[in-house]
Amino acid sequence: MAVPVSAVPAAVSTVLEIETELLLEALYRMYGTDLREMDRAALRPRLVAFMRRRGLASLSAVQAEVLHDQALGVELLRCLCLRPAALFDDPARIALLRQTLGPWLRSCPVARVWISECGGAEDVFTLAILLREEGFYDKTLLFATASSEAMLDAARAGRFPASELGRYQQNYLRSGGRHTLADYLVSGEPDTDGNLSFRPELGRNIIWAQYNLATDATFNEFQLIVCRGALSDLQPALRQRALRLFHESLAVFGYLSVHPADALNHLPNDVDFRAVHADSGLYRRVS
Repeated sequence: MAVPVSAVPAAVSTVLEIETELLLEALYRMYGTDLREMDRAALRPRLVAFMRRRGLASLSAVQAEVLHDQALGVELLRCLCLRPAALFDDPARIALLRQTLGPWLRSCPVARVWISECGGAEDVFTLAILLREEGFYDKTLLFATASSEAMLDAARAGRFPASELGRYQQNYLRSGGRHTLADYLVSGEPDTDGNLSFRPELGRNIIWAQYNLATDATFNEFQLIVCRGALSDLQPALRQRALRLFHESLAVFGYLSVHPADALNHLPNDVDFRAVHADSGLYRRVS
């Protein structure tokens, strides 16, 4: 008996849904990254785009590949979890942080900064360079966390593609940079993999740790929290949990920097953030 044409899209959709759930479970078990609470409408287009880019026929084929190839698994996790990491991305946001953080950090004997769900070395070393140029690096501890140990290891290596140096240099200068990015690199020549590396001394105050927004509790008090991942991609319950966690983890009057697309318009009742510059995603805890 022939299957009606109208029934085919529903069947295909069901297969995609099943494959999606199995892939997310596999990523959790293999890499420790729990994406099971992320909004499926946000995830599925990224999964399909990744599948097509790799020339694979199905999400089941993607699953088979990433279970046996860690580098590919990390690539998929970065594609799913985060907006692309870039050094000094959104220069206007960085310029605003330069201007805003000075008086606040100057009043703190020791400052603590949490970069939550860092997407790569660029996310972390942007803050390290900014703090060094503003004179606060030596009194600041930076905590860089990600739910995936593999992604954390990739960021900890402190490398980025040499092909991006020109673009990053322009971002840096537009953000108010006072020197040149070459001052912060081991060498201007790429390694055999085509990457440039940050100077080791720039990482001496960075603490790297695996951390899961879905399950872990607050672990310190911070003067600044940066979360450039997609809060809006989380399912409502996890988004509310993350916002409560950030609120609990910030000192009163501490700053929260999120992606502008993640506007904090619907806060839990017990969370109070006030916009400092909503267009740049900068908020402050006021109580």
